[in-house]
Amino acid sequence: MMIEIRFHGRGGQGAVTAANILAEGAFLEGKYVQAFPFFGVERRGAPVTAFTRIDEKPIRIKTQIYEPDVVVVLDPSLLDTVDVTAGLKEGGLVIVNTEKTKEEVLEKLKKKPAKLALVDATTIALEILGLPITNTSILGAVAKATGIVKIESVEEAIKEAFSGELGEKNAKAAREAFEKTVVYEL
Repeated sequence: MMIEIRFHGRGGQGAVTAANILAEGAFLEGKYVQAFPFFGVERRGAPVTAFTRIDEKPIRIKTQIYEPDVVVVLDPSLLDTVDVTAGLKEGGLVIVNTEKTKEEVLEKLKKKPAKLALVDATTIALEILGLPITNTSILGAVAKATGIVKIESVEEAIKEAFSGELGEKNAKAAREAFEKTVVYEL
């Protein structure tokens, strides 16, 4: 069964890179994948949407993802300005980079998901990378909350995307987020 994932971030946070790395991790496991961005205004800080599809069989559909199974929010401030749950499928999962509580996040969502996963990816990124770029750390949360791709595959894909010490640090951020992600059944 195809899994469709929509990433919400801001320009410069790496949402597009996250979608691509997730697809690469799934590809390393022998799955069929698609990853692509959607840009409105192309400037740093503007809302950005990126998409990943993962399936066991070839993917022929070529449209944006309007009814995602999973929504990933890299910037928690988007919860105040964007309906990140728009089109979320019944039984859907929302993954949010936040230090807020489950109740505080649910208050901001227009639609209640079946599952909610929370991780403070920003703090992890700051501690390990020295920058508030959350794209690789949030992928650890995606691996844990969905089970669609192994954390080891995510780490390998990260190391392919970023060489040397940068790759090692980003893979470490993903692993740390994997371990710290809390998943709630609602």
